Amino acid sequence: MYIELRDVKKSFGDKQVLKGISFTAYGGKAFGLLGRNGAGKTTTIRILMNVFSANSGEILFDGKAIDYKKVQFGYLPEERGLYPKKKIGEQLVYFAELKGMKHNDAVRAVDYWLGRLEMSEYKNKRLDVLSKGNQQKIQLVTALAHDPHIIILDEPFSGLDPVNAALLKDIIKEEIRKGKIVLFSSHQMNYIEEFCDSIAIINKGEIAISGELHDIKRSYPRNRLTVSSEQKQDIEKAFGESAMITENGEIMIKMKSADEKKDVMKILTENYDIDGIKVFEPSLNDIFVEYAGE
Repeated sequence: MYIELRDVKKSFGDKQVLKGISFTAYGGKAFGLLGRNGAGKTTTIRILMNVFSANSGEILFDGKAIDYKKVQFGYLPEERGLYPKKKIGEQLVYFAELKGMKHNDAVRAVDYWLGRLEMSEYKNKRLDVLSKGNQQKIQLVTALAHDPHIIILDEPFSGLDPVNAALLKDIIKEEIRKGKIVLFSSHQMNYIEEFCDSIAIINKGEIAISGELHDIKRSYPRNRLTVSSEQKQDIEKAFGESAMITENGEIMIKMKSADEKKDVMKILTENYDIDGIKVFEPSLNDIFVEYAGE
């Protein structure tokens, strides 16, 4: 299954927030929706979830106009949206029922997810007694308990320690393997890079770049090598202005053309003790800065 946005536009009064957003996210894969604060990500997500409508454009599910009575969404917001003074189990069941689940099914689903997230002992406690990270895990239950087709995760790792982050990673990977459409919105580029096959970067209400992350990286000139070696100073001296030592201690060698790659690699491996050598590809952080900047 897949969901597609086609030329979605949205204005609030005289301000045009979205100027024609188009992208497609597929089941069994994760999609990263990126952009700076105010770029239009939240508006796009709200239109996608039918919180409010677009001025124009289409939202399609499997090629047809989306039927919100049949297509279920699970949403993990960046800001907490649960009741701090209410018992956790009761409100989780309540939210699952709001999503269309029968009471007994909702209870079973909530119990399962509390167990899966190692939170069963808190079922009858109030939300406000939990840490920020554990509140995040409880919020996640509201996004998953009703078994949605599309899961939208807005800064999902915020407030999680490394152990809980690893647990959440496992759960997200499980949902992807089930064929769910998983959409990430985050400024933590390392997580996006780990999970997402495809991305779209929004800048000032427009798609600045979109596509398969692997293809985007390979579209950059492949005329730079990164080299790991204990002889970095010797290599830098030998290659002169075309080489520099980077912040992480590797050597970056820039060639006039990618065609020189094999010859340069041969010189390096025959004359120096090389621990590693590869063609430089920009990180997602590099790409984000380039396309989301002014």
